Amino acid sequence: MIMVSIFAALTAVGAFIKIPIPFVPFTLQWLFCALSGIILGAKLGALSQIIYVGMGLMGAPIFTEGGGIYYIFKPTFGYLMGFIVASFVIGKLSSKIKKTNFIKSLMCVLSGLTFVYLFGVVYLYVIYNLYMGDKKTFSWAIFYGCIICIGGDILISIIAAILSMKLRSIKNVSEFGGL
Repeated sequence: MIMVSIFAALTAVGAFIKIPIPFVPFTLQWLFCALSGIILGAKLGALSQIIYVGMGLMGAPIFTEGGGIYYIFKPTFGYLMGFIVASFVIGKLSSKIKKTNFIKSLMCVLSGLTFVYLFGVVYLYVIYNLYMGDKKTFSWAIFYGCIICIGGDILISIIAAILSMKLRSIKNVSEFGGL
């Protein structure tokens, strides 16, 4: 449970390490979300992200633009929902791998990233059009919600895959009394 809390806290910290770009800021949240799935597994990784999102919705100012229940009406809330699903998917896929390597880890992480963008872009589109009344096209949502950020997120995914290889080896050694 301590590791679950640590990854929830790291995701919160990642929200404040950001590059402001129009409509959807680029943050390091994705790094910690991806690592939570790989290191903690599907259920605990998703739980860490549920705790992160839950704390933010309860009012803790840990999202990129604050916190509180009203945050569900922010155009970027879909990405937060995507973090929960992504962490679960990454954990599930990585647990199925018998002998892991960089490519397999990267494929797991990129599979999770797909869900972050799926939830994020669709939510961005829906909130702008239905809640805010600001008519945007779906291609606009794809451009600002995905295309602008995808390069950085792929780089973060590569870093997460590299880190996961190192962290898994440390975890395996410590489980057998080595650390």
